[in-house]
Amino acid sequence: MKPITKEVYLKWYEDMQFWRKFEDKLAALYIQQKVRGFLHLYNGQEAVLAGALHAMDLSKDKIITAYRNHVQPIGMGVDPKRVMAELLGKGTGTSQGLGGSMHIFSKEHGFYGGHGIVGGQIPLGAGIAFGDKYFNTGGVTLTYFGDGAARQGSLHETFNMAMNWKLPVVFICENNGYAMGTSVERTANHTDVWKLGLGYEMPCGPVDGMNPIKVAEAMYEAIERARRGDGPTFLEMKTYRYRGHSMSDAQHYRTKEEVEEYKKIDPITQVLEVIKEKDFATEAEIEAIDERVKNLVAECEKFAEDSPYPELNVMYDVVYEQENYPFLPHKL
Repeated sequence: MKPITKEVYLKWYEDMQFWRKFEDKLAALYIQQKVRGFLHLYNGQEAVLAGALHAMDLSKDKIITAYRNHVQPIGMGVDPKRVMAELLGKGTGTSQGLGGSMHIFSKEHGFYGGHGIVGGQIPLGAGIAFGDKYFNTGGVTLTYFGDGAARQGSLHETFNMAMNWKLPVVFICENNGYAMGTSVERTANHTDVWKLGLGYEMPCGPVDGMNPIKVAEAMYEAIERARRGDGPTFLEMKTYRYRGHSMSDAQHYRTKEEVEEYKKIDPITQVLEVIKEKDFATEAEIEAIDERVKNLVAECEKFAEDSPYPELNVMYDVVYEQENYPFLPHKL
């Protein structure tokens, strides 16, 4: 694995800080009714993405995930201004404003979407990996889902086929404790989700999802196993979300004290403490990073606010076209 250097720590801090502030801004815009529909935020889970990106080869590896999916494409290289524009339903968005919060997508950058159907992305991730194996691309697909989706039958069908065909896929359960609002303890007679892999003799195990180093190490081992042709791995990232399942979640299932306890092991704080302990940056340099993050979030907001909504005809262009039905002119 690439060494975890001073530069990596500084990049992790700036990236995770930006992802956090980006999501905070979206929460504010949602309250102003500028982001419509559902909004699922990633606050608290940033180490899962930061560690994975360090272990990946972005020239050929891919990610597919559920609907908590705004910051993953940004980490993979998508312009954050276009992501925010998509969330505001603007024509400059990643899908011309037609996908919205739950369906960010960028084939160019290897991000195969947020998916609104719970667990629906699990077989799709294996399918992408099948394509990589068939065409011998050397790519590995990281397939993310939550602890709630781990109860879907499609997971078991996919695990069985992925092991049988030794597909280059890594399955990652981001276990933030509550699915939509029901704790793991109340949905199964076991709390170790990773043990679901044992029934398929799939390498599996738990990972500290609040620490990007632990994530990077586990992900690298799993990715390299897949790339060698040895098949899939199932990792359970033990993480936590500070906000509700979505912005409409009243969070009656947990206490504020519990959330504050988890904030004591915040992934951003953990990285910042190492930066300070090892003198990787001065206070002034840290403040400069924070200022850059603040300015970039403001740029994203301005770009999204100033962008036009898509033209009405775009809605028809991407849905319906028939040669002998000339009454809907197409531009795309």
